[in-house]
Amino acid sequence: MPYEPPTHTVERSLRATTGAKVIAGVDEVGRGAWAGPVTVCAAVTGLRRPPVGLTDSKLLTVKRRTELAAELQTWVTAYALGNASPEEIDNLGMTAALRLAAVRALEGLPIPPDAVILDGKHDYLGAPWRVRTVIKGDQSCVAVAAASVIAKVHRDKMMAVLGIEHADFGFAANAGYPSPVHKAALEERGPTPYHRLSWAYLDALPRWRHLKKVRVWADGGVPEVEGQLGFDF
Repeated sequence: MPYEPPTHTVERSLRATTGAKVIAGVDEVGRGAWAGPVTVCAAVTGLRRPPVGLTDSKLLTVKRRTELAAELQTWVTAYALGNASPEEIDNLGMTAALRLAAVRALEGLPIPPDAVILDGKHDYLGAPWRVRTVIKGDQSCVAVAAASVIAKVHRDKMMAVLGIEHADFGFAANAGYPSPVHKAALEERGPTPYHRLSWAYLDALPRWRHLKKVRVWADGGVPEVEGQLGFDF
């Protein structure tokens, strides 16, 4: 199915209204996974014509996504990746972990961006970054689409490597997301060192429920569970 190609419309708007010259597109992958880090890519593309077929990584086949990621790594002006580990996700909550990974990516760029185009409707970055949120930015904005593809391919490769020592979990195929193979391995073997232990899936595992980490904020509240998938997804 053909998709409308992404454009530089938002970037041009930011340049015109804020005077920003270096603009980074930012996207994440791994937010809803049960295992592995959450990964954020920050990509700077300028206003050049993007590679043919660039779009949200989720809309691409594995083969095309991998080919495009290799092309993008030399086509973009600059890019950097940041991760937040399962332990950091458990300890901080997803919103703070996303910000941590995004800041690591942005600070990894050779030149600090004047503005950031962030995929989605929620600004999890905040000050001092100048942020423009764009719903479905990974489909409509060139820099965000590039970040989406690079982040997805990078994290998938990382999960495949982590899965070598835990073959029963199928990380090379599911990247730490829920799948029948992943669920069956969890029920039989329990979580690996790469699993998020504050996640809701542990509620459905009586043998391993004692491993769950429950955080309570200072005000007595509980951490957010938005984006988490339980066993009955």
